[in-house]
Amino acid sequence: MPRPPLSLSRRAVLLAAPFALLLGVTGGTLALTAGASDASDVPSRGVPEAAAVKPVRTAGTAVVQIMAHPDDDLFFMNPDTAQSIAAGHSLTSVYLTAGESDGRNARRQDPRPPADKPAYAEARQNGIRAAYAEMATGNRTSPWDRTSIATAGGGRAELDTLRAKPQISLVWVQLREAGSITDDRPHSLRGLWDGRIRALNSQLAAGSPVRSGFSYSKGQVVDTVAGLLTRFRPTFVRMMDPTPGRNDESGKLSDHQDHMYGARFAQVALARYAASPGHPPVAVQNYLGYSTGGLPHSLDPRSVAAKLRALKTYAWMDHTDYCGDPAGCGDRKVAARPAGHGWAQSARYTRSDSTTWLQQGTKGELYAFSVLDGRLVVWRKAAGPSGAWAGPVRVPGDGLDGGVTSVRLPDGRVAVLGTRTVLGGKAADYRREVVLSTQAAAGGAFGAWRSLGTPERDDRAATSDISSPAALVDRAGLLAVYVRDGRHTMSVTSQRAGGTWSGWRTAGGRALRGNPVAVTDTAGRGYVFAGTPTSVLAWTRPATGGQVAGPVATGLPPTTVALSATPDGDGVRLWFRKPDSGDIRTARFAGSGKASPVREELPGVAGYGPVAASGDRPAARARSGSLAVPAPAPDGTAGWTVAGPLFAGAPAGVPAGVAAVGLDGKLHWTPSHR
Repeated sequence: MPRPPLSLSRRAVLLAAPFALLLGVTGGTLALTAGASDASDVPSRGVPEAAAVKPVRTAGTAVVQIMAHPDDDLFFMNPDTAQSIAAGHSLTSVYLTAGESDGRNARRQDPRPPADKPAYAEARQNGIRAAYAEMATGNRTSPWDRTSIATAGGGRAELDTLRAKPQISLVWVQLREAGSITDDRPHSLRGLWDGRIRALNSQLAAGSPVRSGFSYSKGQVVDTVAGLLTRFRPTFVRMMDPTPGRNDESGKLSDHQDHMYGARFAQVALARYAASPGHPPVAVQNYLGYSTGGLPHSLDPRSVAAKLRALKTYAWMDHTDYCGDPAGCGDRKVAARPAGHGWAQSARYTRSDSTTWLQQGTKGELYAFSVLDGRLVVWRKAAGPSGAWAGPVRVPGDGLDGGVTSVRLPDGRVAVLGTRTVLGGKAADYRREVVLSTQAAAGGAFGAWRSLGTPERDDRAATSDISSPAALVDRAGLLAVYVRDGRHTMSVTSQRAGGTWSGWRTAGGRALRGNPVAVTDTAGRGYVFAGTPTSVLAWTRPATGGQVAGPVATGLPPTTVALSATPDGDGVRLWFRKPDSGDIRTARFAGSGKASPVREELPGVAGYGPVAASGDRPAARARSGSLAVPAPAPDGTAGWTVAGPLFAGAPAGVPAGVAAVGLDGKLHWTPSHR
């Protein structure tokens, strides 16, 4: 459609700018103006879709990130985002809302400018483009092609492609944001999800090539996201946590409502995409939002510095006119606190950091498990060093969340546990529940999923915020399953001799975070551990079964709350990370008294997430995102070998080796060379 005429003062400025600037080449000399800028006053950087640089989908691995706001990726998904860029993966970031907030692009301490929501949305876009360009090319002014594309929801979205690296693209859906973290704002993603409004309006950025507004129903938002998945064909999707829980003190949501409900729309779209034929299998990883700032920092100083560089570029810290846009070159609200509220110092996954998804059978065969397209997939390796991996084989039943755990029963069968999201037909039906699948016979196929329910009363009470399950098995083969519930306490359900289950009951504890881990020592005694912001709590159970005792204090120092545990004689060994370092620590616990003094493992790995271990041999994510395993240097000194592709969740180890599932959905195996 023809654009309205520019005001005289703006027209004069634009005519003085280089013509290339209007085509998207940055680095012009437009002067910033102090007043508000109407959408018609800011030049569109758009080029016709037919003339724009086309996004490139790289072979093997393609990542799509789905977020509510510009900067959710920089605060909560980085360094994973930067690692995908460095690896050369196809990377598409989808922003559901315009992030227009109150329309004032200023730090809190600055003079209060007039509200201009189109201009603030444009400034945030400029900041994101600069941050991605800098991560990809080292130059924040590396140009983008901006174009308007039709969506499957019936509207249009802005598609930006980085010319120097066309495998990197951004999609701006440009729906209206809630404008409040937790306050009741019916005209929002939350109101649309709950059915309180029939449609949510758009909020176009001032310079967007999308020039006509629109509104989307709930179904049209799902259509739009599912259509983008079909267009970009990901093998891996990153998104925020759709069940972030509530704060213990206030009872309010612990994360931004747009984060939560944007992720729920993404879940529905992913379920539809998973059911469509012909696409590559896709795995999903969820990220913890605001509440990660209240936990010990999980990143090392070097990773924090890199993350802050991207955030400071986005925040337009130098406030110089390098982008030539009257709307501004970045998000000045973030400039007041570029690290957020402790967010830049951490990255945390929810429900996908189990290290027990690799299991050895009774005849030496190995089983590895993952979740692709919302279904359990199983790889099987024949016994012996030369045994080959086969699979993956899909187990019937959909809706599984990323991340599963497994245990071996006394009769040789393997049981797999996870959580499943039930979307239902209306908003009130939404819930997460714990599910179990067991081999019909040792070495056989896995049976249908059995629901073990949930300790949560309903979704409204605590947003269905349950952790991944941890399981103990006694000598009779009966399971006890533990989850951290929405009250941040431990809940347990136990299997009875007849095959029925006890129902969920409390096992105590308080301020629990992350996912619990469970392990049995060589004498058959069971242990369950869960992290808190200040230490680790433990529960113990006799080898004969029965109720767990605890929680008891382990006396351990703060961890990053990503835990794993392995048998160690008549006790167990707990593995964890040192905060603000990423280095690996371990301590032994035997059920009474405090854990043994903390032992520092080899320094230098500096990653994040849980540590996989077999005996005293750890393996973990390195700072680069690849797998780190201990290996002697040529001079015989101890050290780490870091190699392989980026992987999802956490690695898993057995005496024969270490496994990881790549962002391409494939199993990667590193044999042990002891």
